[in-house]
Amino acid sequence: MNKNSSNIMALSPTASNKRETVCIFGTGDFGRALGHKMIQSGYPVVYGSRSTQASSLIPKDAEVLSHAEAAQKATIIIIAIQRQHYNFLTSLAEILHGKILVDISNNVKLNQYPESNAEYLAQLVPGAKVVKAFNTVSAWALQSGTLDASRQVFVCGDDMEAKQMVMGIVRALGLTPLDQGSLLAAQEIENYPLQLFPMWKFPILLSFGLVTFFFFYCLIRDIIYPYVYENKDFSFFIAISIPNRICPILALILLSLVYLPGVLAAIIQLYRGTKYRRFPDWLDKWMLCRKQLGLVALAFASLHVLYTLIIPIRSFVRWRISSQIVSQALSNKTEPLNNTNAWLSDSYLALGILGFFLFVLLGITSLPSVSNNVNWREFRFVQSKLGYLTLVLCTAHTLVYGGKWFLSPSSYRWYLPSAYMLSLIVPCTVLVVKFVLIFPCLDKPLTQIRQGWERNPQYSE
Repeated sequence: MNKNSSNIMALSPTASNKRETVCIFGTGDFGRALGHKMIQSGYPVVYGSRSTQASSLIPKDAEVLSHAEAAQKATIIIIAIQRQHYNFLTSLAEILHGKILVDISNNVKLNQYPESNAEYLAQLVPGAKVVKAFNTVSAWALQSGTLDASRQVFVCGDDMEAKQMVMGIVRALGLTPLDQGSLLAAQEIENYPLQLFPMWKFPILLSFGLVTFFFFYCLIRDIIYPYVYENKDFSFFIAISIPNRICPILALILLSLVYLPGVLAAIIQLYRGTKYRRFPDWLDKWMLCRKQLGLVALAFASLHVLYTLIIPIRSFVRWRISSQIVSQALSNKTEPLNNTNAWLSDSYLALGILGFFLFVLLGITSLPSVSNNVNWREFRFVQSKLGYLTLVLCTAHTLVYGGKWFLSPSSYRWYLPSAYMLSLIVPCTVLVVKFVLIFPCLDKPLTQIRQGWERNPQYSE
């Protein structure tokens, strides 16, 4: 069965139209939004509240009763209140005995309490079956129906039957439940919504560090050096020229860093002779954020394209072209076309266009809506085979751009090479090592290792 069919099954409601009554303790924003969504899905909903007076905010088809009365009407009770208000539940312990309590709470900071809110709830009402769920879905998403960004619902609990009932409700609401195991996983589930772009932290910090380094590097070479030795003021380069140097440099380096951990992993596996030992933590984390590194690289490549498109309208460029025209007119001499330079220029542009096209294709394929519609072999072909082709084209684009200046002494100001030369170190290293790894003498044992063969079986874990 393919992935598409499994997704459809996960999102389809239960076959029977008869739904069990669900009780919700709490009439706040999330409790009201969840109740409204459940009513739309065919569930009878009863609210347990301190105030039983009718309110226009409560869904009109829902009943509002006291906590004790509402709890007696349902098997599943959703606790939509904050942890600090759980204490009143101890007085309802006899009524809640054997009931399924769904804890949906979140905290304001990571690991705020020694135990998770769900575990704390289980301690207060030991006779109930506590399940953690719905804490990763926002009230706004439930109300507006825009659930694409938060469709997954993590579920955990010690009672398997209780979990299955809650997961059935999740599916009926058009969401995808993910069973995370026992209630011990509740702490991790509660921490999840508090993490701010966890996989983006390293790529963003790395990009910021590289941008800072190359900005000051280009500032020294392209602005300070001409001012000191030639008394020329090129400070306006800060607006366009320097960013248009930094963006392609960052795009190329970050793209190569997407494929460098895979190369390092292959070397480690060849050295160990097994795939059953964990990689170092730093390599594991690096490999997990490769998608984010690639998307940041694509952003810098896109900026480079935009900066390049506005080059003809720059005042400095128009002044330089007009000066060359006037100089040729005054000397009454036209410079002939240099076919070599024309070939290099057109090749440089062609490689850049092809590289950027494949760059965009990689970015599109990494989107969940696209990657979910291709099988693993297709995804791997695009991300691996076409990915390395993109790296080759972008590296060749940079080499053709400035290859003729590598041995030119004027390219080294204060003995510092041009920034683009530095950008070639990592991608060239990755490509050379990858080229070596595809030799049959290395590729064959690596393939065997990844298929389960071990050089020293005693090291397997």
